Amino acid sequence: MVLVTAVRDYLSRMLQDISGMKVLILDSHTVSIVSVAYSQSELLQKEVFLVELVDSISKSRESMSHLKAVYFLAPTSENIQFLRRHLVSPRFGEYHLFFSNILKDTQIHILADSDEHEVVQQLQEFYADFVATDPYHFTLNMPSNHMYMLPAVVDHSNLQRLCDRVVDGIAAVFLALKRRPVIRYQRTSDIAKRIAQETAKLMYQQESGLFDFRRTEISPLLLVIDRRDDPVTPLLNQWTYQAMVHELIGIQDNKVDLRNIGKFPKDQEEVVLSSEQDAFFKKNMYENFGDIGMNIKQLVDEFQQISKCNQNIQTIEDMAKFVDNYPEYRKMHGNVSKHVALVTEMSKLVEERKLMVVSQTEQELACNGGQVAAFEAVTNLLNNESVSDIDRLRLVMLYALRYEKESPVQLMQLFNKLSSKSPKYKPGLVQFLLKQAGVDKRTGDLYGNRDFLNIARNMARGLKGVENVYTQHQPLLFQTMESITKGRLRDVDYPFVGNHFQQGRPQEVVIFIVGGTTYEESRCVALQNAMNTGIRFILGGSVILNSKRFLKDLEEAQRIALRTEGKTYPINLEAKIYSSSHTLPPRRTGEKNHFFC
Repeated sequence: MVLVTAVRDYLSRMLQDISGMKVLILDSHTVSIVSVAYSQSELLQKEVFLVELVDSISKSRESMSHLKAVYFLAPTSENIQFLRRHLVSPRFGEYHLFFSNILKDTQIHILADSDEHEVVQQLQEFYADFVATDPYHFTLNMPSNHMYMLPAVVDHSNLQRLCDRVVDGIAAVFLALKRRPVIRYQRTSDIAKRIAQETAKLMYQQESGLFDFRRTEISPLLLVIDRRDDPVTPLLNQWTYQAMVHELIGIQDNKVDLRNIGKFPKDQEEVVLSSEQDAFFKKNMYENFGDIGMNIKQLVDEFQQISKCNQNIQTIEDMAKFVDNYPEYRKMHGNVSKHVALVTEMSKLVEERKLMVVSQTEQELACNGGQVAAFEAVTNLLNNESVSDIDRLRLVMLYALRYEKESPVQLMQLFNKLSSKSPKYKPGLVQFLLKQAGVDKRTGDLYGNRDFLNIARNMARGLKGVENVYTQHQPLLFQTMESITKGRLRDVDYPFVGNHFQQGRPQEVVIFIVGGTTYEESRCVALQNAMNTGIRFILGGSVILNSKRFLKDLEEAQRIALRTEGKTYPINLEAKIYSSSHTLPPRRTGEKNHFFC
């Protein structure tokens, strides 16, 4: 079962069993979950005539007793208080309450005590507490993503909130898949270890009954890793369609906001890029930029043929046929306009920012050796007035990550050059990146120069050449999946949590990256799954990164780290690090329904 299907099944069960006109009430988190899984027309088919946010509907007092209220909310204290107030003065005829994750017993009691008018028909937990952007890719959309870079003593409470949210999101994924995994984590990452241990505690102790599904012969694997083990992938320009749109324009919950790039008709200011709703995008989302241009030309030609047919209306039958086909015609018109607008804007940005030249140097830094040539290429681009500030910064970061130990003198020269050419960036940001994700902090063989097999692979690729210099980079995740597939993921680098070990090769693997995933990595997972190796991979992360978001998180973490330098902390704080906020008694079922009497 893929993730999008799991979420759609939950939503279908939520809506189709309640007959009559409905209002769907969401919060800021669940609105993202619903929007990527269901279109507005599909909601209308389920008789949902109104969609509201729980905080805004609290401000209205208008009675709507003809509507049945379907709430789908995260089980937060704030949402429980909103609901309590709504139930004290009910506006709707019926209340059907659904929560995206595990409720605390105290929260259930609060809601039961508030239902004095006995309007609540049902209360259920539907474990869709993640945004399934693609069949094998999910995100938690965490706003304070930068916290993973900071040690626990800097901001213990916010880091605990981040850990709790990640644990809840991972738990929901496995509850939706009806699995309980064996758990491994990246040894060099404190945050990955902490999340792995708290997830194991929830699944095997606090909520062991809830996760007690029918056991498979070989348990699935959850692998928790740290974004800082591969800082190169989110710094690179992208040249495949989905990844490139996110890098240059931005994708949020499978939507692209076009208002910042030009004037468009109101119904096209925000467009959907979803493999579930757009056949052209599904077919081309992993294609490179050159092929996309040719494929869009074919799409435009097909549309022009249909337009010519529609212009030749001579009889009543022709008119009737046109009216019948008009919705499909309008949909195709919107689709063509959307993809043409996106490719046109990206072509303009590629030219303005000289991204072909910049990206070629980035790929050389990421994939090939040659420090002298790399230093010369980066220096030339720093001096090029057409190169943007953010591209200069990324080039210096990529050089620093590759050659931090080999050329400290040249590295200092590049730091000074960057400061003079792009003074908007805070001094020390590159050094902060090295402190966070330098060679001494990483587990994986990021540049393929530690492991003999990786060295041999790189030599072979160098002899054969590459098909496309702009897409030759492979994320570190590719090596990780290959190691899992071949049974070579080293226990010393990725230890197991507790006494739950893997017996044989897993058939299902969820890899969670603390700090965020990229669309290049989700493409890597999709291509790996298409090879039918007998293992299905699912990728998840705290956010979906592009270079802007990665740098923003880095700057925010650096700002907090500088602000807290020199402060002292209580010595016993470390004892609290592995305490979990989950204190629920064990449950006995894999899915819970609560009915008020």
